[in-house]
Amino acid sequence: MIQITCEGHTFEREISLILALFYEDPELKFVSAWSDEPGVKLSLRLSTRDNGVEASGVLFDGHKRLAHHVTRSYVSREEKAMRKTAKQAISYALLLVLEEYTGIEQGWGILTGIRPTKLLHQLLSSGMDREEAHRRLQADVILRPYKLKLLQEIVDRQLQVVPDFYQADRELSIYIGIPFCPTKCAYCTFPAYAIRSHTSSVNPFLEGLHYEMERLGEWLRQRDQRITSIYFGGGTPTSITADDMEQLFQTMHRSFPHMDKVRELTVEAGRPDTITREKLDVMKRWEVDRISINPQSFTQETLQAIGRHHTVEETIEKYHLAMEMGLTNINMDLIIGLPNEGLAELEHSLREVEKLKPASLTVHTLSFKRASEMTQNKERYRVASREEINRMMQTASQWTAEHGYHPYYLYRQKNILGNLENVGYSKPGQESIYNIMIMEEVQTILGMGCGAVSKLMAPGSGKLTRWPNPKDPKTYNETYRTLVENKIRDLDQIYSGATPAGT
Repeated sequence: MIQITCEGHTFEREISLILALFYEDPELKFVSAWSDEPGVKLSLRLSTRDNGVEASGVLFDGHKRLAHHVTRSYVSREEKAMRKTAKQAISYALLLVLEEYTGIEQGWGILTGIRPTKLLHQLLSSGMDREEAHRRLQADVILRPYKLKLLQEIVDRQLQVVPDFYQADRELSIYIGIPFCPTKCAYCTFPAYAIRSHTSSVNPFLEGLHYEMERLGEWLRQRDQRITSIYFGGGTPTSITADDMEQLFQTMHRSFPHMDKVRELTVEAGRPDTITREKLDVMKRWEVDRISINPQSFTQETLQAIGRHHTVEETIEKYHLAMEMGLTNINMDLIIGLPNEGLAELEHSLREVEKLKPASLTVHTLSFKRASEMTQNKERYRVASREEINRMMQTASQWTAEHGYHPYYLYRQKNILGNLENVGYSKPGQESIYNIMIMEEVQTILGMGCGAVSKLMAPGSGKLTRWPNPKDPKTYNETYRTLVENKIRDLDQIYSGATPAGT
């Protein structure tokens, strides 16, 4: 139990996020004064100065007393900027105290759930040189040098893959969400519905998706809009039939402008048990550039524990089938920290990946997402310790470097094990453009289908408007005509510089 007193501020949420980096499910009590109850006691004080703030963090556990003081100057006197400086100072002081007390260094400093590469891109695109940008991130958020090195490597590679990266908002990318899977994984919170128990929803959903693609395609053609990349995700898009896939590709090519200029077309064929020769043939004929076949783990017991009803052998078999049929740019996902897995199981998975040599490998760290079955039943799932999770990530990073894979995108999540990150690695020239676009938020992502979230950004504005579609097929099926017209209305307003009316 941790008692916390706050003086001069009310930043309880920020304090909770920093504490969660060090403790799993801590019991927090925000009090006006410490009581005699046992446990850690924290005092976090903020005072205002003429040109900035001073924050102090004091920790007492009955045996030792630690303190850190942090001063920060205001970058701007605007209320929003001043509040940001104050929150940063409190978080900074708290982090330093907890690092000293626990002996745990946080490589990402006070960043929680933020896209760090986006921060570095923003500084560099403003004209700041690399050394100053690095100094700023180290000073402002305590970003450690080894994380900065990773960020800079990723930023450099992204600028190679997309040379017009800082002008990417002239185009847009498209996400098409198919909300069906064979089964739902225990860690998943995506809109994914077991297709066998939702068969009556499939055809109405597809009818709505065709309509949305056609109507938004009209808007794209009217604006003579160029498309950077198209990504079919979900769910698992290959859960639907080969004929249904064929019809979607027909609608896409008939409706969207400049299809010959699209730089990348990806289909997430993540579940091996949904892949057939017929579906691969459809994707090959429609010139799909990139697919995913995701093992997550090469340990059969793990697959059963997380609710994936395919076998390790099936993953390998479908990978070879796709390669044989000419779909050779294949991504594979591995997840660090799955139930009952440690370093030995990860090393086994990496040996299996080495035999296959996929074009890219995404290494995720398990995140306990609030709505997942795994989070709601934590007692049923044993996961590795923080120390072993860190060793696993270091092993994966070293393995990719030794086998010719380079990091090209990164993102972080709240409640991620070990406060680590998810990193996409690829062979040179095999990077996913869509993954870069969606993670760095530099252009409109136009979402279509169930659970798709559009992120709308007028060229030159740098301002994102989030526009979600319904997550469940029933609501989508009942409302798709209205939601499409509302989305087109808001697109017109955003691209004309007006404030959207909202959904």
